Amino acid sequence: MTQETRQTAPADYGTYLIVWLVLMILLAATVVLAKIDPLHLAVVTSMSIAALKVLLVLLFFMHLKYEKGYYGLMVFIPLVILAIFISLTFSDTYLR
Repeated sequence: MTQETRQTAPADYGTYLIVWLVLMILLAATVVLAKIDPLHLAVVTSMSIAALKVLLVLLFFMHLKYEKGYYGLMVFIPLVILAIFISLTFSDTYLR
């Protein structure tokens, strides 16, 4: 019997440190944006920053960057459906 091993190229500690620092900067940007609230664009901008943070966590800490394409598709489709539900909820609340 032969045992098939899969070789992946996980990121090194420097990459994780850089991604963590970027996540901390984005967190600080979200907090500062919550204090300012210009023209009620804070919600849209905060959601965009949160989506970017989710993308970074999925790609680097959950190793989706190094997996085959269908794993990313299995994560991407539910996120799109969630985004559709959130946008429909926001539009319903806005039109009331």
